[in-house]
Amino acid sequence: MEGGNGNDPCESSVLQKDIYQGIDDDVKLNSKDQRDALADEPKCVICGRYGEYVCDETDDDICSLECKQTLLLRAANSLPVCSSSTQRLPATDECFYVRDSVDRSGPPSLTCDQAELLRNRLEIHVKGGVIPAPVLAFSSCGLPQKLLQNIETAGYVMPTPVQMQVIPAALDGRSLLVSADTGSGKTASFLIPIISLCAKLYPNNNSNLRKPLAVVLTPTRELGIQVEDQAKLLGKGLPFKTALVVGGDPIARQLYRIQQGVELIIGTPGRLIDILTKQDIELSDVKIFGLDEVDCMLQRGFRDQVMQIFRALSQPQLLMYSATISQDVEKIASCMATDIVTVSIGKPNRPSKAVKQLAIWVESKQKKQKLFDILRSKHFRPPAVVYVGSRAGADLLSDAITATTGIKALSIHGTKSMKERREIMRMFLVGEVSVVVSTGILGRGIDLLAVRQVIVFDMPNSIKEYVHQIGRASRLGEEGNAIVFVNDEDKKLIPELVDILKSSGAVIPRELGNSRYNVVSLSSGKNFKKRKYGG
Repeated sequence: MEGGNGNDPCESSVLQKDIYQGIDDDVKLNSKDQRDALADEPKCVICGRYGEYVCDETDDDICSLECKQTLLLRAANSLPVCSSSTQRLPATDECFYVRDSVDRSGPPSLTCDQAELLRNRLEIHVKGGVIPAPVLAFSSCGLPQKLLQNIETAGYVMPTPVQMQVIPAALDGRSLLVSADTGSGKTASFLIPIISLCAKLYPNNNSNLRKPLAVVLTPTRELGIQVEDQAKLLGKGLPFKTALVVGGDPIARQLYRIQQGVELIIGTPGRLIDILTKQDIELSDVKIFGLDEVDCMLQRGFRDQVMQIFRALSQPQLLMYSATISQDVEKIASCMATDIVTVSIGKPNRPSKAVKQLAIWVESKQKKQKLFDILRSKHFRPPAVVYVGSRAGADLLSDAITATTGIKALSIHGTKSMKERREIMRMFLVGEVSVVVSTGILGRGIDLLAVRQVIVFDMPNSIKEYVHQIGRASRLGEEGNAIVFVNDEDKKLIPELVDILKSSGAVIPRELGNSRYNVVSLSSGKNFKKRKYGG
């Protein structure tokens, strides 16, 4: 939302010609003259408004000369700087050096037998090489003390299974291909090693123009924004700055951010390539290259762009993550790094056990009425996400939900502007909207926080996308439910859907089990026994 003078941050000629070109005629004098910050923008460390400027003396983000004066007064009096915002995310973007004092009071390292026992119990599977044993506490990882404090502030009491295994392996410098349930803590498992590395390399990177030490790519703007918010929270108070590089916002602002010196670039492939081809951005010091939702990133739509960026780097450590990883992705990853180790948590390419699935056989003409019935019933658990197959379908269905049930619903998809999408997500996450009808844009990686119910109105094109979509109903193992509408129009996915429902212990509708498209391979030998004949 906009504040202050009401200018559109994506179109304002003032913002496009100000500090990015060295013109300071329009520097805001008072904080009240500055607008509110958008989700992906730096925030003033004094008042929390848009951090349009960087204080030369402290390298902090500020919104106006008034807040700069306050900041310098506090620094002179050795008072701590903190944002007045009461929200935890996104964190203010402070950056000052904290001495690396390591808390080594955590549990001792596990023996080989203990590590193997723990991996078996938590279904941690390692393939392709030897990596350090899992850890039972973040304090066992040799992390900077400030980072440990930030981890605790973020609400992490102890590592999740993926964090137990991946963080020590990543800190050991291993390139990893990681598969784990949606909502299992994957984002923190790659950000913590990145932040730790950047903090330890800071003395060697402390120049007038700090070069990026890590790059993380995501398939969508929304996921990139979310990853940066988490990075700022975990890196607060450490020598660690980020730049968000995504489409939909002016390149000038993103370029200026990088040129001021950052440790981590988070972005979408297309926009990062735009900047690299038009500007001289130095990536020679990048030590870690991360790919979130790697199966999507290495498919045809993104593969060429990802590889173009990868080839511009100097053999970085790879950290690649997804809830679903195919054999093709494994082959590509092994070509990118010959010593890559695959880590999977639970059964690969399967939904989280915390998501209870309910399949309902519904003919296409009855889908809307069935959805309305669910939304009016005691089984409706807002806030909920409804997934559809088309942008037009999302708009029409959201309007129909509001008109028919009185429940406030909005649609979100790729043709809506970034401003609209940010506002819709804000309204949804704070409870102003009970239902969001979405295309696959919210199907991957996005942490939907309070969402515990997903309704798959239209089955997606692949069972992998189905696993990602229903995974939105669970975060860090908290129980959620997914309702899926299915009929013979989904014939290509019926066999795999039945297999997933069976493996999850879900009830299979009679029509689905008896569908002529539910073909079980006779060569598998898993679902029948040979008849024995007496002599």
